[in-house]
Amino acid sequence: MAGRLKGKLALVTAAGQGIGRAIAEAFIAEDATVIATDVAEAKLAGLNAALCVALDVRSTPAVNDMAKRVQAEFAALDVLANAAGYVHQGTILACSEADWDFSFDLNVKSMHRTIRAFLPGMLEKGGGSIINMSSAVSSIRGVPDRYVYGATKAAVIGLTKQVAADFIRRGIRCNAICPGTILSPSLGERMQEVARTTGKPHEAVKKAFVDRQPLGRLGAPQEVAALAVFLASDESSFMTGQPHLVDGGMAL
Repeated sequence: MAGRLKGKLALVTAAGQGIGRAIAEAFIAEDATVIATDVAEAKLAGLNAALCVALDVRSTPAVNDMAKRVQAEFAALDVLANAAGYVHQGTILACSEADWDFSFDLNVKSMHRTIRAFLPGMLEKGGGSIINMSSAVSSIRGVPDRYVYGATKAAVIGLTKQVAADFIRRGIRCNAICPGTILSPSLGERMQEVARTTGKPHEAVKKAFVDRQPLGRLGAPQEVAALAVFLASDESSFMTGQPHLVDGGMAL
């Protein structure tokens, strides 16, 4: 049914492709007013959002300026969906300090920036839902060659729980989504990189990604977006501070 987010103002980061775009499209389909952002503004083409605009979530001034613009042109947010992220591949031995810093800046500190910028307006408004993209590969489960990625996504779960605990009596809900392996442009790029560095055929690399999903297939971005709609809606009004798996049984 449509209209589940009618009257709600939502901002989605990394809305240009993959999970972020699927979330933005699902929010729009449910009648939310959507502000779609991405570091690459061209990727937002064709998205029927109220505003499509470039945003570098690694820049504190840019995030703060966006919060001021949204407040001036729209209102305080009802929903903040933090979908920006990066998957580093490798063990601790392949993770330089630059890799560590970049991964934590994009995967974790970006959420600190956006929440800190938009939360005051939500509090003044009397409530809101914050949705952070974590992963099944986090404090929930470890998999080979995801050292710093798993560490960042575990941190996202901790961040989510803390925001939820701090503002639970002030109308703020904060939840995390923990996907398994989702078919997306970034996954395609990782498959190509693994094939290049290992010399394995692309089909063999893809099969390895599929085989780690007990359901026997990759997830679709729309399946993650469906959970985001639920967490953004009033249907989930008694849920906060939790990592919600949409992982094809990966964490079993």
